[in-house]
Amino acid sequence: MKLLTGLRSVAVLALVLLVGASVAVAAKASSTGYPRLMQGPMVGAVTDSDARIWVRTSGEFTVAIVYDVTPEFRSPKTTEPVSVTKSRDYTAVITIKGLEPSTEYFYELRVDGIRDRYLEGLEPFRFKTAPAAGEAADLRVAFGSCPKWQDDRIQPIWPWVSHYEPDIFFWIGDNIYGDALDPDILREEYRRQREIAGLQPLIQNTSSLAVWDDHDFGLNNHDRTNPVKEGAYEVFLEYWPNPSFGLPEVKGIFYTFTWGRVEFFVIDGRWYRDPCEGPDTPEKTMLGPAQYRWLTEQLDASTAVFKILVSGSGWSKNKGPGGDSWAAFLHERDRLFDFIRDREITGVVMMSGDTHIGELNVIPWSERGGYDFYDMVSSPLAQVIPDSWLERRPERRVWPAYFQGSNFGLVDVTMGDDPTLSYRLVDTFGRVVRGPFEVKASELVNGVTSWPDKVEDVPRQRQEHYDAGEGYYENPVED
Repeated sequence: MKLLTGLRSVAVLALVLLVGASVAVAAKASSTGYPRLMQGPMVGAVTDSDARIWVRTSGEFTVAIVYDVTPEFRSPKTTEPVSVTKSRDYTAVITIKGLEPSTEYFYELRVDGIRDRYLEGLEPFRFKTAPAAGEAADLRVAFGSCPKWQDDRIQPIWPWVSHYEPDIFFWIGDNIYGDALDPDILREEYRRQREIAGLQPLIQNTSSLAVWDDHDFGLNNHDRTNPVKEGAYEVFLEYWPNPSFGLPEVKGIFYTFTWGRVEFFVIDGRWYRDPCEGPDTPEKTMLGPAQYRWLTEQLDASTAVFKILVSGSGWSKNKGPGGDSWAAFLHERDRLFDFIRDREITGVVMMSGDTHIGELNVIPWSERGGYDFYDMVSSPLAQVIPDSWLERRPERRVWPAYFQGSNFGLVDVTMGDDPTLSYRLVDTFGRVVRGPFEVKASELVNGVTSWPDKVEDVPRQRQEHYDAGEGYYENPVED
């Protein structure tokens, strides 16, 4: 009888506690709604010791991350809670510190101290830390530009990006088509893009790094005269978990990021850009004096085997004088290239987007005493492709331009006695449609000419016709 009475007491106590908890949750829900994520999580910059995770919540709550090296969370750790505020559009970045290099971690989120009820039953999210600084580790990078939600609300390319399991995905500009002078509209476009179903596994489990171009900076071809660039800048800071943004005294979306023996130099081609249409004088600038000085100092100090310059605007002469690219800033571009040559900086390769075709072009600086600069271009990730590219002429095409559909770039760096960088272009069916192109570290040294043996037959013959005044596409070529 005493045992039965005791069990009844326990049952009553449990019922009281359950009802009390339900009342507390109901009270909280009635005033603020259920604490949860609205967008995210998104893995941002991941180094050998820390990781940045972006979230957007349903209210002004705190957010913390529970993480472990096992998916069962056998020995979990929890970050300090971070407060989310309406003034930052309910977005926040939580930094996990004290991690081990080259290690896979699993993580979950706590919003207002509890698990998100709408994420119940999902596998834990994950990320992998970078190798220790200076370690000769292989690396896979995927990149692309120009996903246009207005043209494609499904964007089938994203599951294929995840399929290739990159260590990092670089968003190379026009990451949204904000095309507005109201920062709240830019925010709305980010939210729509982050809701793409096929994108979720990529951003939840793979490091995403970003730079902007004109359509996420403001209007088409916007430059330093953009009247709302301050607002666009604040929105970018709210929505991207980059490692840093500019310098304390120099505003902008520029930074460096290192993975093993590869270093990325991400440049802001919008904040300081002079109008493209003006004459290309030595004073005309895309980067501005302070950012240019920062870039040259960082390049000169780098000990990386491969140094990848990341720009939203293409590096080649594709768009011609006055075009919205480095083609309108050749004095500044060539001064940078001469600096690389004169300081004997090795291993520089370019990465860009914007052109709405997939490309591989070369700027043959070996003809000026340096080495050849290769510009790897991927665009678009998701939208309609126009035919304006037909009139563009880079210095030299290595591949025929890929204009048959959306694509992303895939870069593999393999370390060894002579480290190799390989570039492929992948379509929305997961097929490699261009490449692989390979360049070795030993070829990115002053005095080495590498481009003639790498140019494919079709662009070589077309260039010969063009140089002879016969037109680029007008004459037949042999595959």
